[in-house]
Amino acid sequence: MNNLTLPPARLAWTMWGLGAALYLYAFFQRVAPGVMTVELSADFALSASALGNLSAFYFYSYVAMQIPTGILADVWGPRRLLTAGAITAGVGSLFFAYSDSLALASIGRFLIGGSVAVAFVCMLKLANHWFVPRQFALATGLALLTGIIGAVFAGVPLHLFVESYGWRDVMAVSAIFPILIGLVIWFYVRDDPSEKGYQSHFEHEPAKDSTPWAHALTGLIDVMRYRNTWLLSIVPGGVVGSILAFAGLWGVPFLTTQHGLTTGDAAAVCSAMLISWAIGGPVVGALSDRIGLRKPLYVFGCSFIALGWSLIVLVPDMNSILLILLLLVIGFASGCMIVGFAYAKESIPGHLAGTVSGVVNMGVMMGPMILQPAVGWMLDTSWKGELNNGIKVYDLDAYQSGFMLMAGWAILSFVLILFTKETRAQSLPVQ
Repeated sequence: MNNLTLPPARLAWTMWGLGAALYLYAFFQRVAPGVMTVELSADFALSASALGNLSAFYFYSYVAMQIPTGILADVWGPRRLLTAGAITAGVGSLFFAYSDSLALASIGRFLIGGSVAVAFVCMLKLANHWFVPRQFALATGLALLTGIIGAVFAGVPLHLFVESYGWRDVMAVSAIFPILIGLVIWFYVRDDPSEKGYQSHFEHEPAKDSTPWAHALTGLIDVMRYRNTWLLSIVPGGVVGSILAFAGLWGVPFLTTQHGLTTGDAAAVCSAMLISWAIGGPVVGALSDRIGLRKPLYVFGCSFIALGWSLIVLVPDMNSILLILLLLVIGFASGCMIVGFAYAKESIPGHLAGTVSGVVNMGVMMGPMILQPAVGWMLDTSWKGELNNGIKVYDLDAYQSGFMLMAGWAILSFVLILFTKETRAQSLPVQ
């Protein structure tokens, strides 16, 4: 008989919280370029497309790491993987801060994105072992909230620090955070309560897979045979891609040049949009669980997103107050993408649930990875030749052209979600 006691709640949440700290930093770095567009453009002589591509290097490696992260979390364990990810994120941040060329800055962003990509999966794995099952959904919901807190720090607070000390020094100092977190994780975090003398909540640890990479490839091929997998991977790209293309990069310059907001106020609007997203996710997710349906809420959310971005494109002279309100509505409606993870897991046999979650998350990050540089390319294509202190200035027509791409993918997401098959919140049996 097992006489070990269960881990105290404070200890369990501390274990999870240290992993969540890296996820917070991930969101911070994800949207940080949005308030440094002028500084980055000046230091590296960037066009809009080059700036979008620099920001997107974070997403290139983040997307590439989605499938490997799940395997590495099983092979190495969350403690080792989080430690390696956190320290590498700090190194990447220093690389970015002290780079003297666009190529080196891009490498820094690439290192950051690939390293912080491990945070979410490791948080869930720690929750599996340290929390009672009924707390798992709470931990998952708090994950997005934690990330958005990081994004808020990358809004007005980051703008104020950059304005006072310069972007390079601020980014260099920010590198201390993940390095310290990595060291604390290494010395304090354990993968399972049994390693600290407590009873584990995860009673049935599967046997170690001797060929995890081969099985991952087989699983990837299997999930791609289901129509919902394809659709639920493309749809969130339009949802998340549009909100992170705006709030994470192009929103601040658009609001300052076209609507007369200060950089601080524009950053606050983008942060508020992300907060609205963070609120919308748990609300839509809880409502979906309550009514036992996935598709209607996803369709409803996508319709608002498509309509919202279309109005921004079609009504270029929209009142600033109405625009801000519309952005908040879009942010809240974007919370519908949270439903997609449960929707996808219920659409395929249970033994493929982990693989399909990675595929859907790849689709989520494909959105900003493509749209951030694509909007920049459209801005450059529509540029009328105006310069301010050697930096390109884009007019309203240019921004409208760029935002058409966001509206287009949002409309595509709305159309595609209509073709998904409802699961009624019921999982297929494990094979």
